[in-house]
Amino acid sequence: MRSIWKGTISFGLVSIPIKVVAATENHSVSFHQVHTADGGRIRYRKVCELDEEEVPREEIGRGFETEEGHTVLLTDDDMAALPLPTAKTVEILGFVPAEEIDPLQLDRSYYLAADGKRADKPYVLLREALRRSGKVAVAKLALRARESLGMLRVYEDALALHTMLWPDEIRSVSGVAPEGQVEVRDAELDLADTLMETLGELDWNDLRDEYREALEELVRAKAEGVGPPPEELRRRAEAGGGKLVDLMSVLERSVQEARSGRQEGEATVHELPERRPARKKAAEKKAPAKKAEAQKAAKSTAKKTGSKAAAPKKTAAKKTTAKKTAAKKSPRSRKTA
Repeated sequence: MRSIWKGTISFGLVSIPIKVVAATENHSVSFHQVHTADGGRIRYRKVCELDEEEVPREEIGRGFETEEGHTVLLTDDDMAALPLPTAKTVEILGFVPAEEIDPLQLDRSYYLAADGKRADKPYVLLREALRRSGKVAVAKLALRARESLGMLRVYEDALALHTMLWPDEIRSVSGVAPEGQVEVRDAELDLADTLMETLGELDWNDLRDEYREALEELVRAKAEGVGPPPEELRRRAEAGGGKLVDLMSVLERSVQEARSGRQEGEATVHELPERRPARKKAAEKKAPAKKAEAQKAAKSTAKKTGSKAAAPKKTAAKKTTAKKTAAKKSPRSRKTA
């Protein structure tokens, strides 16, 4: 790894030559600004506001604006003449328990590498002293054109340096927390404790940037002319939304989900089922209408059936009448004969 700074650790009368290397790297997807009409890159040029001409890098210097609005130029010689004893030294000020330093004060992270064979023994001496004491070292150093506080600690078998913000760079927390009295019941706290225990320990190796993965998949799909990724990605992104109505019910459900997820080996998300009473009421409202329709259909069928059945009876009645008429006429015809 390429070093970004070289100097020494001042540990009392012990000096440890070290190299500072970055301990982290950024994996976020970067974008270019382009002209949407033709895809050309958008470039930024440093232009002087007085003559509106582009200025080369070697002609650009430092300027400090005073309260009166005047600009004071500071040269490299001016900066080098400043009394800065930590310009090439990590000066250890003292040793404190790690819990005394709030993570909010930590800034950037670096590894400290021993610079040469002669640095190996004092490097290991400081590392083992920190390890045995269980404490961290607080130091001052000048890095990136400013003096900063730093915390030295043991990380695996190496020394790690975390630059720190100065106490006056931490903003006040007033006005951030909810104001007024907010009551939390013991039952709610018990459920929260149960949820914390059920979730168990965190496996850091399973953590990944899902947003970056989805973004890279989108870029690949568009580069191949496929279009946007499947709808599953959008559903996954929208699954995080929701409204919390009852804290107790949400906590209870969270515990159940966490337990089922641990049994299956992975976390699961289920949609809330519809309430049964609502379905029952809707069914009761529909029942009278369905009943009326059934009765209406039955009456209509009965009428049709009745009219068809009445026709044969009427025909039979006509035949009976004809027979009676014939019987009455028959004797008279005989007498006449």
